[in-house]
Amino acid sequence: MQVSVETLEGLQRRITVELPAEQVNKVVEDRLRSIAKTVRMDGFRPGKVPFKVVRQRYAAQARQEAWGDLIQNSYYTAITQQGLRPAGDPLIDDVKDEDDRFIYTAKIEVVPDVELQDLSVASVEKTVAVVTDADLDAMLEKLRDQRSTWTDVERAAADGDQVTVSFVGKIDGEAFEGGSAENIPVVLGSGAMIDGFEAGILGASAGDERSIEVSFPDDYRVEHLAGKPATFNISIKSVAAKTLPEIDEAFIKAFGVKDGTIEALRASVRDNMERELDMRLKQLVKEQAMNALLAQHDFTVPDVMVNAEAERLMQETRQNMQQQSGAKGSFELPLDLFKEQAERRVKLGMLVGEIVKHHQLAVDEAKVRETVEKFAASYDQPSEVIDWYYGSSERLDPVRNVVLEEQVVDWVLGQVKVTEKTSSFNELIA
Repeated sequence: MQVSVETLEGLQRRITVELPAEQVNKVVEDRLRSIAKTVRMDGFRPGKVPFKVVRQRYAAQARQEAWGDLIQNSYYTAITQQGLRPAGDPLIDDVKDEDDRFIYTAKIEVVPDVELQDLSVASVEKTVAVVTDADLDAMLEKLRDQRSTWTDVERAAADGDQVTVSFVGKIDGEAFEGGSAENIPVVLGSGAMIDGFEAGILGASAGDERSIEVSFPDDYRVEHLAGKPATFNISIKSVAAKTLPEIDEAFIKAFGVKDGTIEALRASVRDNMERELDMRLKQLVKEQAMNALLAQHDFTVPDVMVNAEAERLMQETRQNMQQQSGAKGSFELPLDLFKEQAERRVKLGMLVGEIVKHHQLAVDEAKVRETVEKFAASYDQPSEVIDWYYGSSERLDPVRNVVLEEQVVDWVLGQVKVTEKTSSFNELIA
């Protein structure tokens, strides 16, 4: 077998493989003998047709069928012999089956060699934050607000009240589509309505009628209304004030805190907040570390790998859109929309892989266990969740990959200059 490799543009290579006639003939002969075992022909029992007759009738078929075996086997031998790492499947063309030889070409993109660069010149800003008592108090108030109730009041509407209204909107004196509604609850100060609408009904009481002048924003989502002035005639149906629940035993137990004490509730909520904050801080430092890694490594990645990753991202996005909207139809999304993100992911994947290989990083199984236990802690039966993960490698392997990535991040942080930036829970989570 003779193999030659031609370098084309970028990472593209053209491999030409030439096989001698004796190698081709052997594969064709093997194929004919396989056909002979099952061939049926009048006057002969199955498998008993003389081989000479089989050759005369099926030689051309056997030769064409042999092409697949010849190409598959010789292609992998050729790339191994030449030390090539294909990034995807080859494009086989220019097949020539001659009497004295068999020739074909395979076009591929190769995976580039990645040389790790010095990271000591790079810097990473690491965000640090803690959950304070004030953060905890604010979260408890948020939980109360989520379980608040509305009670009708006989007074003028104030900021924070819920006002139930019916209205008719007009532009140039004509009612427009989507501009009218009946018995709609509006929380004053929430910003749910266009600018001026909520302010226009401040101070109104149940039974009042108001007419307000507003303008739709220039970037309003309904194009034919964008920037247009409008008049809304509004009927005030009711005014309701918010009532926050007391933090009593019933309130506390509603959050799964069985003993019903405020101390246990605060401990449970703080644990959840710290878990969420820890995840956010890890995400931020990982982004910083990966950005530093990319900034120090400039190399080209194969288009075939980028396209495959972009396709995966597109399909994932399409499925998410379908689930969120409840629609069963397909969402047409341009592949180019995902190319930049895909290229970043492919580059990072190659860099992370090279770091793991070059520095012989192995998954820290103790950290894997710790990660699973932290996740399981948010469930009623943590031990069952832990057993579920450890019951299958398919379930545990994604966790192991996450831990290995975190180990790579730690390695990067050990190479670069790290500065700390103090932030707050609210800034990071809100």
